Amino acid sequence: MLNNPMIKKFFHLVSMAALVTLLASCASKPTIQSDYDPTVDFSQYKTYGFFNPMGIESPNYSSIYGAIFRDAISKEMESRGYVASDSPDVMINVSGRLQDKTKVTTTSDPYMGGGYYGYRRGYYGTWGGYGYGTTTHVSNYTEGTVNVDMVDRVQKRMVWEGVAVGRVNEKKTNDERRESIYAGIREMFAGYPFRAGQ
Repeated sequence: MLNNPMIKKFFHLVSMAALVTLLASCASKPTIQSDYDPTVDFSQYKTYGFFNPMGIESPNYSSIYGAIFRDAISKEMESRGYVASDSPDVMINVSGRLQDKTKVTTTSDPYMGGGYYGYRRGYYGTWGGYGYGTTTHVSNYTEGTVNVDMVDRVQKRMVWEGVAVGRVNEKKTNDERRESIYAGIREMFAGYPFRAGQ
């Protein structure tokens, strides 16, 4: 059944739609990091362009979120003096993935500090397996990761990368998702210490 081209295309479209909203849909502020190759002379770079398609897009179409990522990244690049080009020094790619996660949290029951068990007052505890005094909570969630890669076009070598990781929340409005993308890209590029030709 999965060999059917229409079904494969449907699953690809669904997967891509989920991936493009990762940064936009984080339930809480995502963890954002960036790093660059210290052996590269960034002063040689003056122009930029985008992979076509980017990793978050299908070979057959460019998504709305792909356009938002391009615009957000272009603002950051141009504010640093870079110029868009059809034959750029660096190419930019955006990709993402979803991963199901499980979080297990064990905490002391609130009543252990007072009431009947308060007489222990932290002087001593129970043995393992005693069965009282702790609560375990298991939660399942989806974690999203978005990567922004900057690649030297001639050498075909990644020279800088920004990464955002966070829990996915699909309840955000479209406007909230757009603003989250712009805010996330701004924070990512705060870790990009270079300007065009310098």
